[in-house]
Amino acid sequence: MFWTIFSMLTCLKLLLIPSYRSTDFEVHRNWKALTHSLPVSKWYFEDTSEWTLDYPPFFAYFEYGLSHLAQWFDADMLNVNNLNYSSNMTILFMRLSVIVSDIVYAIGVKSCIDVLTSGSLKKNVLTLVLLGNIGLFFVDHIHFQYNGIMFGILLLSISKMCQEKFVLSAFLFAVLLHMKHIFIYVSPAYIVYLLKFYCLRNASPLVSLIKLGVIVIGVTVMSFGPFYNHLPQVIARLFPFKRGLCHAYWAPNFWTFYNILDKVGTKMLGRSTGSSGMNTGGLVQEFDHLVLPSIKPITTFVLTFLAALPCIYKLLVAKYDRQSTHRLFIKSIVICACTSFMFGWHVHEKAILMVLIPLSLLSMTNKSGATSTLFLSFVGSYSLFPLLFHPELTTIKVFFLISSIVTFYITTAKSDVNADLKFYEMGYLSGFALVFWYEQHLQFIFGLDKLLPFLPLLIVSVYCSVGVMYFWLRYYYSFLVDVECEKKSSTKKTKVK
Repeated sequence: MFWTIFSMLTCLKLLLIPSYRSTDFEVHRNWKALTHSLPVSKWYFEDTSEWTLDYPPFFAYFEYGLSHLAQWFDADMLNVNNLNYSSNMTILFMRLSVIVSDIVYAIGVKSCIDVLTSGSLKKNVLTLVLLGNIGLFFVDHIHFQYNGIMFGILLLSISKMCQEKFVLSAFLFAVLLHMKHIFIYVSPAYIVYLLKFYCLRNASPLVSLIKLGVIVIGVTVMSFGPFYNHLPQVIARLFPFKRGLCHAYWAPNFWTFYNILDKVGTKMLGRSTGSSGMNTGGLVQEFDHLVLPSIKPITTFVLTFLAALPCIYKLLVAKYDRQSTHRLFIKSIVICACTSFMFGWHVHEKAILMVLIPLSLLSMTNKSGATSTLFLSFVGSYSLFPLLFHPELTTIKVFFLISSIVTFYITTAKSDVNADLKFYEMGYLSGFALVFWYEQHLQFIFGLDKLLPFLPLLIVSVYCSVGVMYFWLRYYYSFLVDVECEKKSSTKKTKVK
């Protein structure tokens, strides 16, 4: 059934080829052009387009490889001076490149399912949940990005960790970090888990630590080696801190509440926002809060680290038990990703996928896992709706969201892990109908769409923030009070390969 489901979903992706595409389409086309036509030494200096290369080198190599295939479709798309170029053949190639690269995601999904799940029903449900992740559909196959291949590598790394192939898992994760550095969000879980359950359980901890060090250094050298003469330029591109605390559309996290509180305080105290006030005009830039203390990057780093400490401590004190320890690892990835999403600097709404996809791995473990996945899938997927803002996409995104939620609920109801939402959770999710109604109808009453043009985005961000914050607190609490991995295991220590 796995490859049948994958084939059916691939056909659906093919139908989306003519759909709306965001500026990210031009971003990736430009990256193919500059890596194909310029020497490596100029990749991170090229600025003919405003969409300069700001991903790590391994992703640049990936774009370079695709560019050699792209020239067979339309060589003009590889001209760095052809800005906003989108011929029919260019669109076809770009869309197909995402669809084909999803095979890596499928392999990662299957690898995790084979390791974590037993029983044909649960395997099929988990296949639908992961391969049919609606958020990934929205972001990759309509909005346009290449997240599938990167989540595939992440899932492969997780599956190898659960198989206790620690060295291979570490290698895959190192490669992933050099494709998209945002995955550093979950690195604390990897670092602590490898030290605790690989190095310290090994007969020669120092040798194990050296192996991990060689992997990290080796992958880093392969990645950054060709750019050693201008590393500061590469680092500056990878970490553009001047983009500001929040994205133009505020990701639904803690800083949404902080910004709103500052905005309310500004109005109550009668202060003028001026040019330095909080940005609500859709621009990506630095701004100063006028009532509350302005937030700097270091503040978000410290807050994120402190918020992740309980999770790190839980991993450090956990006793080894093969099955429960692996679940603990995946839960710690979810928490680290969600913590960084909540408190990170310039978080994009798309980063919620880093929480949703690992979370889904445990949706067939028990009723709690299914419930958490159902709740956050709805909230997280809806939070991506503003990415698909064209009116003609309204029916598609609503149909996809409702279909995925109903399918998940019905299929899990046939197993012993059916989702069981609390009445107040159901009440909160029902409130999305009002949010959607306002977006589609109420904002046009009394000319509110002209007086407050960004209010719909603000409402979506704030309402989704409530759900994500609730999920984070509830899941974190459940993780910390779970004594499953704190009980001393009667299992004898096995030899670590």
